[in-house]
Amino acid sequence: MNNLYQRSIEIILENQSESGGYIASPNFPTYHYCWFRDGSFIAYAMDLAEQHESARRFHQWVADRVNERRDLVRASILKVRAGEKLNEADILHTRYRLDGTDGEPGNWPNFQLDGFGTWLWALNEHQKQNPAIRLSQELLSAADLAADYLSELWILPCYDCWEEFPDNIHPHTIAAIYGGLMAYSELTGKSHPLVTDAIRDQLLVGAKPFGHFVKFSDSSAVDASLLALAVPYGVVAPDDPIMLKTVEQIEATILHGGGLHRYAKDSYYGGGAWILLTAWLGWYYAELSAARPDLEAGLKQKIRTCQTWIESRADMLFLPEQISENLNFPTYFSTWMDRWGEVASPLLWSHAKYIILQVRTLPRYLNPQDKNIQ
Repeated sequence: MNNLYQRSIEIILENQSESGGYIASPNFPTYHYCWFRDGSFIAYAMDLAEQHESARRFHQWVADRVNERRDLVRASILKVRAGEKLNEADILHTRYRLDGTDGEPGNWPNFQLDGFGTWLWALNEHQKQNPAIRLSQELLSAADLAADYLSELWILPCYDCWEEFPDNIHPHTIAAIYGGLMAYSELTGKSHPLVTDAIRDQLLVGAKPFGHFVKFSDSSAVDASLLALAVPYGVVAPDDPIMLKTVEQIEATILHGGGLHRYAKDSYYGGGAWILLTAWLGWYYAELSAARPDLEAGLKQKIRTCQTWIESRADMLFLPEQISENLNFPTYFSTWMDRWGEVASPLLWSHAKYIILQVRTLPRYLNPQDKNIQ
């Protein structure tokens, strides 16, 4: 593989704590935490890169966090069943310090459900990558708790994967829950068909007026996170007509100069293009190509464009969170610089998505110069 691929693996391993959690970014103090969402994709990348012990340690870290809060999870479920409103103290947090303790109270939007669904999906992928290893009872108990939590809370508005818009139900979030519960069923044989059917129906109904999936119900705009509805959560197939129309809208409105932005009105650090989203788009193209061989030639070029864009923006083999070009709102760049400093780099999630892109496009889309597969 190329140097960026190998260095991405090294950066992730170097920044995994002894406890198993992955720091989101070592050089960006605001991100000195481990998120379930980021970490689950990082663990999946590590499994693809045959760094299975790293992935195992992360999954154990997650299980410890969930199991430690077993009583909180059960109490939250009972409150929802009773029709009571949850407060901050009832929420299972989505990010923790590397030692497993909660972050500072009150300074971060903690009610984010997508990370738990993503973890269940990644845990099932870990098992599939390691079929000879039986998951521990601790892991399975945590998975049971997470699945029960999601099956009761999925319908509640919460923060999206960008930690914004808490008053909405977000397609990416409920798709992550769908993917997590379907993975949990595959992993354990325990299913939640009423929930998964309701989620799929809700997503399709929401897309019907526009012919494509939308950021949330009162907006016709798209968001890059909608890629996840097909890849990896599998609510619809990559070549589903609604998904194809969604990607057309994504390409037309938030793909600029080869890099994919989060959404058109994003102003975080000015709203630049994100490395991980560009890799995610390439990953989607690869899965679409597998489903539609007739489109392979055009998709091969699109995949290579994603790879080239990412590789050309690596700084000393560090991949940042986003690139400060083609900004949606240039005046906001300095606002965030003054608040939090330089854009996070390296971002482990960016490196993970690059690994996923490279592995998921092998061998068909192997770069000509990448002759030596480790």
